[in-house]
Amino acid sequence: MDALPPCGLYVTRAPIGSVPAGRLVYFHNHGSPGPGVYLPASWKANRARFEARGHLLPDPSAAGLLEALPPEGFYRVAERFTCCENRCRTFEPEMLVQLGYDGAGRAILFVPQITSAHLAVPSTGTRVDRDRLAHLVRLRVGVVDTPLHEGEDTDETLLH
Repeated sequence: MDALPPCGLYVTRAPIGSVPAGRLVYFHNHGSPGPGVYLPASWKANRARFEARGHLLPDPSAAGLLEALPPEGFYRVAERFTCCENRCRTFEPEMLVQLGYDGAGRAILFVPQITSAHLAVPSTGTRVDRDRLAHLVRLRVGVVDTPLHEGEDTDETLLH
């Protein structure tokens, strides 16, 4: 059996059981009764929350139908880039952005703003072509009220 990919966010490239192609999923590579994918159930603070009961992989080779996505969270812009070929939005170096996804696994960047009381993250953002995410550098930001992923040496949070 080939090694399974790490737990994390993926988009399905083809159907996996009852999960259609082109869907954002959280892949969990261990547990009982086995590895599976979880569909988004809701979004909170621009982060997907995944269903409690997932969909088992029909067999381990089905993991090859998953395309890995960068983790949701906060990033800094390393170099100037635009959202897409149409250049609707430009992201400048050193900007702070939050990366999230829609249900189809399309990337959305949210640009926080400082208000009189705190750092505010808007609930609407800009769709960004996936290849543009290479211009981002992930930041380490503490997470509260989300359990840590158990059983592995990782700083990822368990999203389901």
